[in-house]
Amino acid sequence: MAEFMTGLKRSHYCGNLRISDVGNEVTVCGWVQRCRDLGQLIFIDLRDRTGIVQLAFNDKTDKEIFDKAFACRSEFVLAAKGIVAERSSKNTDIPTGDIEIIVSDLRVLSKAQTPPFEIVDDLNTNEELRLKYRYLDLRRRPLLNNIMLRSKVSKVARDYFAENGFIEIETPMMIKSTPEGARDYLVPSRIHNGKFYALPQSPQIYKQLLMVSGFDRYIQLARCFRDEDLRADRQPEFTQIDMELSFVDVEDILEVNEGLFKRLFKEVMGKDLETPFQRMSYTEAMNNYGSDKPDIRFDMKIQDISDLVKDCGFGVFTSAIENGGSVRAIVAKNASSVYTRKEIDKLTEYVRGIGAKGLAYVRWVDEPNASFKKFMTDDEMTAIYERLGAEKGDVILIVADKNSTVLSTLGALRLTVAKRLDIIPDEFKFLWIVDFPFFEYDEESGEWLAMHHPFTMPKEECLQYLESDPSKVIAKAFDLTLNGTELSSGSMRITDPELQQKMFKALKMTDEEIEAKFGFLVEAYKYGAPPHGGMGIGLDRVTMLLCGADSLRDVTAFPKVQNASELMSACPAPVDDESLDVLGIRIKD
Repeated sequence: MAEFMTGLKRSHYCGNLRISDVGNEVTVCGWVQRCRDLGQLIFIDLRDRTGIVQLAFNDKTDKEIFDKAFACRSEFVLAAKGIVAERSSKNTDIPTGDIEIIVSDLRVLSKAQTPPFEIVDDLNTNEELRLKYRYLDLRRRPLLNNIMLRSKVSKVARDYFAENGFIEIETPMMIKSTPEGARDYLVPSRIHNGKFYALPQSPQIYKQLLMVSGFDRYIQLARCFRDEDLRADRQPEFTQIDMELSFVDVEDILEVNEGLFKRLFKEVMGKDLETPFQRMSYTEAMNNYGSDKPDIRFDMKIQDISDLVKDCGFGVFTSAIENGGSVRAIVAKNASSVYTRKEIDKLTEYVRGIGAKGLAYVRWVDEPNASFKKFMTDDEMTAIYERLGAEKGDVILIVADKNSTVLSTLGALRLTVAKRLDIIPDEFKFLWIVDFPFFEYDEESGEWLAMHHPFTMPKEECLQYLESDPSKVIAKAFDLTLNGTELSSGSMRITDPELQQKMFKALKMTDEEIEAKFGFLVEAYKYGAPPHGGMGIGLDRVTMLLCGADSLRDVTAFPKVQNASELMSACPAPVDDESLDVLGIRIKD
């Protein structure tokens, strides 16, 4: 039986005790990290969320307490009272290493079975096992620190926005399903048989309505849900630092958010950020980096050599250009010793796996060795080297195809090569991506679709192209990226009902669709809507980057795995027939 804790109220956290506490009587509580039996002496390392402190027991001082300590095992929960003393043998590896507690009272609050894995910082255990016992995994210092840092990020954000006049408002978790780019998670209604709520992909419409309501500056740490394929930086449920501002333009929103990150990095990381952040147009980002979230910590830009090879004898190049595509390249400096022919063959297989037809290359050891050299003249090859700035020791990687394939392939290849060459500096590089196209062409449907949501404001000078040339319409939209990860997306919003109707029509939406999906918002705009805009910052992604973690699972207390299940609680799980009958739902085989 666990002993009741009467008379032992915690006075200090384990990791907060220091040499200045010597001579004080303290009570600490926590889990046994390890026990060391030295015969007449026993030492127990006691752990809580702040750190570890050593408990000391001597069989000559108090035999009853000594015997109790002897029976303790890893992960037992203890409360211990005693006098802080200076250690004779100090431990420089932990902050409490100068002291120990000479225990005068010990209570075993809970015994523990041997855990399925050892609770240590440096653990090489199967992740599925750790996720099944996530409550144990969270006891480990790396994960515990990540969750505590996330909490600090949340607090700093709330404090910053409160000091800047924002009002924190909760929006509904069960809403009407509206198109936002991913599949909704649906919630059946018992009362309204056959009808469904949706879990919000974002609070987008509600925060715009709050601007119509006159709240002026809204903020929420909003839970959001998207039923989409998972990856390292994506979970089906996530948290946004969500905001909306009235009577502003793009510059105001960017300035507010740069202030937030300046504050976050100062208080959470102890780093001073330089503002304003660098800006880059969407077109420039795609052409130079093959991505709308480029990692700009290293160079290796994509370069277009189409004009140099359009009349060459290599059909792969010329046919790509003739079909409206291009031939582009990246140069991996001083890479010829790393990228042997065998390694380049692996890169070729990699690019085929992500949509390219193949990979041409030049590997320059003593002399340049090009995979397509026999189709080219010496002058054509020299022109390529000069254009790309290539020299001895370099490797040139070339893709020829339609532009979208060329850019996305070289964008991915650029990151793969940089990681292999270990040339990415350990630093933080923020980048605003601006001037997004309003529409993107969907090749499957042959339709122009909204790149962002349909309430995004187009630039005024582009309105003339709405019907004649959608490709020329630029949105007042912006993304913030950090080290190649998208942190946030935002825009100015359309508030003119007439313009909103034009945008709906440009997106081929019928009056019936508009009314069914957005009727209440369109109606609200008839009663006086202020100019407004906003954005949502991925709190999980920010924390992941600040922690240096590889996955959102490392900064989420109870994450889902790739198939959107949670291993610990085994959800999703079946529901009994009676519960389904109440909802009017039948499971289709």
